[in-house]
Amino acid sequence: MPLKKTYRIKRELHCILLLSFFLVLIISAGGAGWLHYLRVALGLPFVLFFPGYTLIAALFPRKEDLDGIERVALSFGLSIAVVPLIGLGLNYTPWGIRLAPILISLILFILAMSTLAFYRRGRLPEEERFFPVFTVNLPLWREMSRLDRVLTLVLVLAILFAAGSVYYVVTTPKVGEKFTEFYILGMGGKAEGYPRDLTVGEKGRVMVGVVNHEYQPVNYYIELRMGGNLKSIIGPFTLSHEQKWENPVSFFASQPHKDLKVEFLLFRQGDREPYRTLHLWVNVHGRENQS
Repeated sequence: MPLKKTYRIKRELHCILLLSFFLVLIISAGGAGWLHYLRVALGLPFVLFFPGYTLIAALFPRKEDLDGIERVALSFGLSIAVVPLIGLGLNYTPWGIRLAPILISLILFILAMSTLAFYRRGRLPEEERFFPVFTVNLPLWREMSRLDRVLTLVLVLAILFAAGSVYYVVTTPKVGEKFTEFYILGMGGKAEGYPRDLTVGEKGRVMVGVVNHEYQPVNYYIELRMGGNLKSIIGPFTLSHEQKWENPVSFFASQPHKDLKVEFLLFRQGDREPYRTLHLWVNVHGRENQS
């Protein structure tokens, strides 16, 4: 007689919220070591499934509204649509598109949609509410034909091989392209709001950032040049792999100048030539032209 069991999960939204907050704790702890793999395992459904699923649960609380396959497909599709929209909205806020704002925004969205789903389901009779239902129907081994046994063994081996392959890919260190990220942002933390017009003696301020993707610790320093003349040296400072340095840097000119080239030159220890270069064009006006 086949083994048949039906599982009805009535608290799937509670599980989603619990896993989401658990992911926040892992990220807050740094996600180092084995926590990194747990962070990846929870981060993928957190971004690609949870937002869409909770939205679908809020919009369609009745089990007759959609079947299970439709809900799963729409959950992935809506998640892929919702997450970029949230990121686009964050781009126009003072926080920008960063890990913490994105994480908080998704948590709030999932929490809001789950609360709405709880409310709408609570207004329905229990027999009309949607809850995930899984049915496991396994025939007994002795009742299976020889061909079915062989196919079952092949399927189990394929699943084990796939799981082992995924584990190997996740746990094996991958060395990609080695490079250093070097950027300039306005003081609002966005790629805008750069100083364009200054008066003599007025300070222009920008955020300068360096991110090490060299797969080893690197010593850096930055030269600030104006009109080809060295004005200051920032550093040296050491960054480990994937570590970021971001700080405000100010500059000013003592004489009027049109289209003054302000250069930021990144050097690694031992470099004779700049490793990365960035520049701004600034108009420096005399004090009598200040409005």
